[in-house]
Amino acid sequence: MRKSLQIIVQIFFLTLFVLLIVFNKMQIWMGIFLIAGVLTTFFMSRVYCGWICPINTTIKGTNWIKKKLHIGSFKIPDFLRKPWARIIILTLFLAAIAFTFATGEKLPVLLVLLGLGVLLSVLFPEELWHRYLCPYGTILSVPGSKSKWSLKIDQDACISCGKCKSVCPAVAVENTNTTYEIIKKDCLVCMACVDNCPKDAIPYK
Repeated sequence: MRKSLQIIVQIFFLTLFVLLIVFNKMQIWMGIFLIAGVLTTFFMSRVYCGWICPINTTIKGTNWIKKKLHIGSFKIPDFLRKPWARIIILTLFLAAIAFTFATGEKLPVLLVLLGLGVLLSVLFPEELWHRYLCPYGTILSVPGSKSKWSLKIDQDACISCGKCKSVCPAVAVENTNTTYEIIKKDCLVCMACVDNCPKDAIPYK
């Protein structure tokens, strides 16, 4: 039931995103991001990323095709993992948004982000976008670290199989010896770990 609901929500917001592009109303999407993204993240973690973000939804479809066609990924260059790479993309994103609002010029900022996210996910593992480069993720990681609700691994039920870590698209699961823990600020709440946990040991609470 939950998985079906998630797919419906993702398709709805992806369709809305496409319609806003067609009718040149992308400022409405920024409002959706501020309300459904930033504000809700303080309470519900990065639900925007895992349930609403059209870039993530498109990347999921892209990766499904990659797996079906057995297309591999290049190794992520070390320099793209550096904090400055994330800062540069975030700065360019915010500058473009500010320019759009200040001048009224219709720059295709969000469309470019969508294309960039999909292209990078075709070439590299999707963690490059989710963990290191996405400006949305960089912004939401701040309130995400303070969120009241989040996915947590029940250490009493966990059997340390590592499946949660292996399926996480944002590499938000860390392990020390046999203990696994979800990094709240990086978790997309995409539920991949929940769907693959054999012991139902990852509640959202």
